Amino acid sequence: MCRLNRTGVPLCTAMYFSLPMIVSLLFNVFLSFLAVKFETCQQKEEVSFESSDPKFSVGPDGSLYAEQDVTNLTEPIQFMVTARDSVGKSIWETTVKLTLAGHPPSPQIKQARTNYVLITFPRQHQRGSSNGLRRQKRDWVIPPINVPENSRGPFPQVLVRIRSDQDKEIEIRYSITGAGADQPPNDIYIIDPVTGKMSVTKPLDREERASYHLRAHAVDINGNQMEPPIDLYIYVIDMNDNRPEFKNQVYNGSVAEMSKPGTSVMQVTAFDADDSITANGLVHYRILSQTPHIPIPNMFTINGATGEISTIASGIDREKVSQYAIIVQATDMEGSLSFGLSNTATALISIADINDNPPELDSKTVSTLQLTQRAHTMKLKPIDYERNNAFTLMVVVSNQAHLASGIPSSPSSSAAVAITVLDINEAPVFPSNPKIIRFEEGVPADTTLATFAALDPDRFIQQTIRYSKLSDPANWLKINRTNGRITTTAVLDRESPYMKKNVYEATFLAVDNGSPPATGTGTLQIYLIDVNDNVPVLVPQEALVCERSRHGYPVNITASDLDSEPNAGPYVFELPSFPSSARRNWTISRLNGNYAQLKLRIPYLEAGMYRVPILVSDSGNPPLSNTSVLKVKVCPCDENGDCTVIGAVTVAGLGTGAIITILICIIILLSMVLFFVVWVKRREKERQTKPLLIDPEDDVRDNILKYDEEGGGEEDQDYDLSQLQQPESLDHIMSKPAGVRRVDERPVILESQYPVRPTIPHPGDIGEFIIDGLRAADNDPTAPPYDSLLVFDYEGSGSTAGSVSSLDSSSSGEQDYDYLNDWGPRFKKLADLYGGGGED
Repeated sequence: MCRLNRTGVPLCTAMYFSLPMIVSLLFNVFLSFLAVKFETCQQKEEVSFESSDPKFSVGPDGSLYAEQDVTNLTEPIQFMVTARDSVGKSIWETTVKLTLAGHPPSPQIKQARTNYVLITFPRQHQRGSSNGLRRQKRDWVIPPINVPENSRGPFPQVLVRIRSDQDKEIEIRYSITGAGADQPPNDIYIIDPVTGKMSVTKPLDREERASYHLRAHAVDINGNQMEPPIDLYIYVIDMNDNRPEFKNQVYNGSVAEMSKPGTSVMQVTAFDADDSITANGLVHYRILSQTPHIPIPNMFTINGATGEISTIASGIDREKVSQYAIIVQATDMEGSLSFGLSNTATALISIADINDNPPELDSKTVSTLQLTQRAHTMKLKPIDYERNNAFTLMVVVSNQAHLASGIPSSPSSSAAVAITVLDINEAPVFPSNPKIIRFEEGVPADTTLATFAALDPDRFIQQTIRYSKLSDPANWLKINRTNGRITTTAVLDRESPYMKKNVYEATFLAVDNGSPPATGTGTLQIYLIDVNDNVPVLVPQEALVCERSRHGYPVNITASDLDSEPNAGPYVFELPSFPSSARRNWTISRLNGNYAQLKLRIPYLEAGMYRVPILVSDSGNPPLSNTSVLKVKVCPCDENGDCTVIGAVTVAGLGTGAIITILICIIILLSMVLFFVVWVKRREKERQTKPLLIDPEDDVRDNILKYDEEGGGEEDQDYDLSQLQQPESLDHIMSKPAGVRRVDERPVILESQYPVRPTIPHPGDIGEFIIDGLRAADNDPTAPPYDSLLVFDYEGSGSTAGSVSSLDSSSSGEQDYDYLNDWGPRFKKLADLYGGGGED
């Protein structure tokens, strides 16, 4: 045990613990040292002690000594004491915290730890006579955990590790309880149930909460308590993150003129939300400026600690300066301009007048009297011509109070003043302004509300008053021009947006016929008493519910009523009997007079959009009811009660089976498109690379051609022009005689009319070549028009047959068709028909 030698008060258990603990010791300021004795449970075991603070030492008997004078200690001190056995197999540690008497320990003392503290549920082994070792639990104190506010993390940040010495024998699960863990504010502190590491999850704010008290628990996997709970105290270390805030931005004070230096004027106060027992919250005041600088720039001073402003110089004269503006600065960190945070406020100091100036009479006349009084101001009551149109005054000027000391007195001064009052045209006056009347809402049109008439103060002049509207926001009223009778033009509705706190306000003008005319303004306030004329409406109109009642949360609903109490809430919520599915699938329960809960009656409801009718009744007499439809989206939810992605789509109107079918169809369609593209590419490649199966000279396959077209061409046919390629072999046409030839043949001799194709065909040049051939044929007067515009069908990668377009279509002259014999047996017969030869 850790004891104070002189008092014998037990302070802590120092032996057989695997973790440090706080030991609070009170120094006697009259002693130069203090001894703390450590007693072990095994008296025969030799233990050596070591202190982590060189200012303190521990003797062989466990006594704690102060190596230096500690009577001037202002802050608590903590350090580690380590105990080792003689063989060095066992090590015990404890933390000692020392404060002077009368100075309570500060919660802001940081723990002696690196990353986190390991807290072990303590046990002590004792040897019995027959049963061997026996465990006995020991009570001990856990050091407070100090966490600085506004920490930057990273989060979660490990603070402490809880450990039971039984974790080697059985599987232990750890948990924490208390405010900040499982109580509001929740989830600030968490603990790993397996490792026992307790962490903070976000930055802390000492100004919101300065400390936390948690309890750590250790249970086995079956929930059986394996250790008694441990109390954990967490203190939030204050940081200077708040500026001083003045109670007011502008302070008003006053001081009499000619006040002596040191006269108190006023006090300003600033509050700092930081810890007031540290420099972070200690505020110091100073004056930054004074306006005006008369007679000197520093007429006032301020107490840096209290904020009290007082005069520091003489010469304050109200007749020269009636008010001073002082800019006051409050700085924390005890006023440090380098590290403290500052704020400013304005102190307005009014100079109070004293009787330091005698009255002065400038002139005496019968008709006019001018008085100059710098000390006081003379005020006159309003003069009414209709009551008195002439006055004679005797004005006496004197000092009722004695002048300030040092100022000579002056005799009284008097003068007679004759005053004649001139009449002017005064504006009409409404006797009651504003005029207040009360009606129930729903007053119909053409109802007379009141007569709002004005009086003319000019009693000696007969004048006529006419009335008109000045302001009528809802255009509900009209006023009789001659007598001021006010009637309604529409139904008065209390729920109108033009009503302000059940009052409708309109203003009217009363104008006389004087010269010039005078106008008076009157205000009419109509207080409308509420009647139950509005049905309640359900709020909200849409909600989201999980398809399984055990996953989701009930829907809180209320009602909105344009009427006011007692014609509004409390409300009655019911499910109507029709349709029957409403009461079969849903249930509604009342929370209080204004709120109810809607939830599923059945365990499962298929996802989709449901319209749930709810009957809402108000508290009017008689009550009004309304059936509102609540659109409820039912969707599959996860374990947290949140709607899943598939559930959101399902709510849109599709079931789960339909969604899966759509997805499968999309996949099949994409696969078909991909297969078709691959097939087309493969066929095109095969067509370009496939050789002729027969000799080009013997290729006599039947090609169906169109010869009767005289216009159009490839632009009128939906053909792939890339198929129009020259035959692979051109040797069979090189020996043909000159004559008219197809434009897609390579000319044997140079002809200027037609373009020459390259020997090796290119897949993209046939279109351009045809266009050039058309252009040449159009400019060739000897070429028939149909010789250039042809329709080509393609049945293979190439053809050894020549083009029949080389036949001369002209009917005049002789044409040699002998070259058709080179094209095979069938074209030979054609040559005989056109050339006149015989048959083979």
